[in-house]
Amino acid sequence: MNIAFYTLGCKVNQYETEVMREAFESKGHTVVSDGMPFDVIIINSCTVTAESDRKTRQAVHRFKRQNPNDVVVLTGCMAQAFSEDAKALTDADIVIGNTDVAKIYDAVCEFLETQKRIFSVLPHPRDERFNTPSIESFAERTRAYMKIQDGCDRFCTYCIIPTARGWLRSKPIDEITHEAEKLADNGYIEAVLVGINLTSYGKETGGEINICDAVEAVAKVDGIKRIRLGSLEPDHITDETLTRLSKTQKFCPQFHLSLQSGCDATLKRMNRHYDTAFYRDLVQRIRKVFPDSAITTDIMVGFVGETEAEFEESISFAKEIGFAKAHVFAYSRRAGTMAYNMPNQVTRAEKSRRSHLMIEATAQTEADFIKSYIGKTVEVLFETQENGFAVGYTKNYLYVKVKSDTAHTGKLLNVKITDCEKEFAVGEII
Repeated sequence: MNIAFYTLGCKVNQYETEVMREAFESKGHTVVSDGMPFDVIIINSCTVTAESDRKTRQAVHRFKRQNPNDVVVLTGCMAQAFSEDAKALTDADIVIGNTDVAKIYDAVCEFLETQKRIFSVLPHPRDERFNTPSIESFAERTRAYMKIQDGCDRFCTYCIIPTARGWLRSKPIDEITHEAEKLADNGYIEAVLVGINLTSYGKETGGEINICDAVEAVAKVDGIKRIRLGSLEPDHITDETLTRLSKTQKFCPQFHLSLQSGCDATLKRMNRHYDTAFYRDLVQRIRKVFPDSAITTDIMVGFVGETEAEFEESISFAKEIGFAKAHVFAYSRRAGTMAYNMPNQVTRAEKSRRSHLMIEATAQTEADFIKSYIGKTVEVLFETQENGFAVGYTKNYLYVKVKSDTAHTGKLLNVKITDCEKEFAVGEII
């Protein structure tokens, strides 16, 4: 059979798609792009925003309309968090939650045999264990994601993810090491550790292990040259964490610290577990331990009750921190969250205006970050060859292009930065 995947959402979803891909390939089936003829398409959904749900619904209808005789499978966070809505999408022949992505293969086989619709969305049990299988390869050829954590206990007022993902659970250290070894054997140089609440890694063990143990386990694998972390919760990062990470030479000093808002009043309504003073101090401590670090972030605009003055506080704070890169997005109401029924919802037009202004402000801080590297020599892991340029990233995720007719994919080379253009630096291999 030809199997296609359509993945929405975060790096954890991308990882879980790779798990399903390997499951089908191990049984002799062929994975194709969603633009090619397929027998089965698996839609791995996201539900962070209402827009994510809309894209999921559109995908289900589109693929069934275009391929009426083929099997459409819906899984992922939207199916898990809003199971009744997912059940109503009758164009999906199979609807399965994300409690165990490994059962997708068996479900497809069952449907092909019986031709009876399958709906199976089980709640996340309180004592759930980490059960996502490891992978041996990834779609990217130099960098592989490694899912090491799942679940969240933060309960931010705007977020449905605790419902979609369940309670905290962490991948055992020996399984992390084994997966890193397999990825290294298959030629991957960089490992990106990801999770739903990554800095909570090991929390359910009562502190027996933490994120540093996971980083150090991967660092022991010879073939892995770089270790990068996904999105981090600021209040979980201690001085001890920074000290231990600094002793791991393979660690990449890019800290994606989720901010959400630069206004304390807004943060409180969001039920975030820090204020701007804490965040500012953490950034200063990181930059002291890692002088070449890049601080990247997510910033939400137009949250419930956000006044113009609060937005101005947020944009001023973003400029003050000087983010190397920021993902800016507008608040989206999610049924099932505390913020859904809060008063003083911000209009769509106002959220759009604020998004534009915040994007403009953070684009400038990004440009300033890139310009600061002109004249410096950096090590770049080259990943692709595009239109006469070799393209790759530094350890702190500076995006670098070098004019070259030679493919340097998979190589770590020193590059002198000579210029910058929009979102990337331009350099010369030395």
